[in-house]
Amino acid sequence: MTLNLNLKKKIQRFCLVLICLVVLIFQPDVPNLKAHTMNSYQGEMVIEELRLKVPAGVREAWLNAEKEIWEPWLSSQDGFLGRQLFWDKEKEEALILVNWKSKKLWKSIPMSEVNVVQQKFEDNVKAALNVGENPFKLIYEGELDKQR
Repeated sequence: MTLNLNLKKKIQRFCLVLICLVVLIFQPDVPNLKAHTMNSYQGEMVIEELRLKVPAGVREAWLNAEKEIWEPWLSSQDGFLGRQLFWDKEKEEALILVNWKSKKLWKSIPMSEVNVVQQKFEDNVKAALNVGENPFKLIYEGELDKQR
């Protein structure tokens, strides 16, 4: 009798495990199976996101330097589609969104070239404000991928 009971419990466990495996294997909408790596979007439009601390008293100097230094340089870059500048009065933060035709084109720009332009930007700001260091601190930099 106990042998028969043990065999019945083993068969029940086996059936339960089998049912669980069938459900897991044949689940039609498993998000991880449909996920794509971010590298698969190399050819898709991407938005560069930058956040800066921009105090109210120096906002105009920031806007002028953006217009005089970054705007002409960006316009000459292959893959550049445009940009938007935002300023949050309460947080005293700027948000810069730069649209690129593809991540590949954006990332192909040498950092040494970007650093030269950044230095020109900082020199422009320091001269305009008569200060020794750049008052605009980078808070965040990242990217946003266009969703389908």
